[in-house]
Amino acid sequence: MLEKKKYANGKDVYTYDENKLTYYYKNGKIKAEGPFENNQMEGKWIFYRESGQLWQIGNFQNSKKHGRWIRFNKENQEEYNEEFMAGKLIKAK
Repeated sequence: MLEKKKYANGKDVYTYDENKLTYYYKNGKIKAEGPFENNQMEGKWIFYRESGQLWQIGNFQNSKKHGRWIRFNKENQEEYNEEFMAGKLIKAK
């Protein structure tokens, strides 16, 4: 999962510090961030659009969607609010 460390422009693809993994876009803005343990995404992750705007918030367990996932549209309105268990959708709002 963590292969490429730098974009062609020299900017980081990701940084990893004290169990926190942060992915970046080529422009240097944060793409996603959250806990990374035992080579897996765990717990609460936050995802951003390339503009820096919040896109979605969700939880992982063993790198699979688990728990509440909320996605926002470009007008910052809630686009969907769903619940997952072990990567499978169990409840949509």
